[in-house]
Amino acid sequence: MSDYYRPSGFGGFRFFPPVIKNLMIINGIVFLIEMLGQQISLGNGYTFNDVLNRYFALIPLQGITVSNGYALSHWSFYPWQLITYQFMHGGFMHIFFNMFALWMFGMEVENLWGSKKFIIFYLMCGIVAGISQLIFPPLFNEQLAPTIGASGAIFGVLIAFGMLFPNRYIFIWFLIPLKAKYFVALYVLIEFFSLPSGGDIAHLAHLGGALAGFIYIMIDRKRGTAYGNYFTSSSTSTRSGGSFLDSFKNAANVFKKKSNEIEEANFYEVDNERKDDIYTQEEIDKRLDKISKSGYQNLSDKEKKILFEASKKMK
Repeated sequence: MSDYYRPSGFGGFRFFPPVIKNLMIINGIVFLIEMLGQQISLGNGYTFNDVLNRYFALIPLQGITVSNGYALSHWSFYPWQLITYQFMHGGFMHIFFNMFALWMFGMEVENLWGSKKFIIFYLMCGIVAGISQLIFPPLFNEQLAPTIGASGAIFGVLIAFGMLFPNRYIFIWFLIPLKAKYFVALYVLIEFFSLPSGGDIAHLAHLGGALAGFIYIMIDRKRGTAYGNYFTSSSTSTRSGGSFLDSFKNAANVFKKKSNEIEEANFYEVDNERKDDIYTQEEIDKRLDKISKSGYQNLSDKEKKILFEASKKMK
């Protein structure tokens, strides 16, 4: 049983929402360019992929000197690297697990929030993860090296999933069931106790992305927008109760926007002919497109009523 409301019965929940799909495509294209770049020699032992790393990987603030056997080159930090490093990966398994985690944990978050809010959150977590990797390595005796990968941003998404759906079960190795809130806490603890690692894993970036995600969700809750209007939807009876969600129900009601222009739901139940008109597939598709673009919370009361009644008719 899930602990949140999901539009059901008419395909409103996308398994590949727009931002998740486009992020996976962009990361895949960049990875292919990196693989091809390893085969393109530029002389003096350098490849085209070395150029990509020099200018687009996250280089320490102090800079680093790199030797490729034939020549020494000083690599420097550039501000845009806080974005570009998130789309680079060091091998197939690196990008595979990152993209799988992005889809697995980000899919429902984007469907809940909408694409615009999700991409802002994702990039913000990646930037904070990068800043953490730039600032804190000297404090933990971590080696200075270029950093690549979406892991920092994905740790933020992991935190969001754990806080929004804390009682959802995750099957570790497809065998061991563990609630999301415990799974996320365990993962963060592992990252923390892995410091200093002395290896090639950017644990500080992971922790920075996780912290950014946590702070974002906490601020979002105080604003009453972490769940949009899911608490106050007339269809909340379709979700199972959960102490985590119920504890925020009254707070969400306080932040629910009121307007004299909102028509009462009873108006849309005047007669069957009127209901048949608004429950056509075309009308439903319009509302689903709106959900994919801006999130369920931005639907009007009328539109929520249409989707809810349509889902009941199709069951």
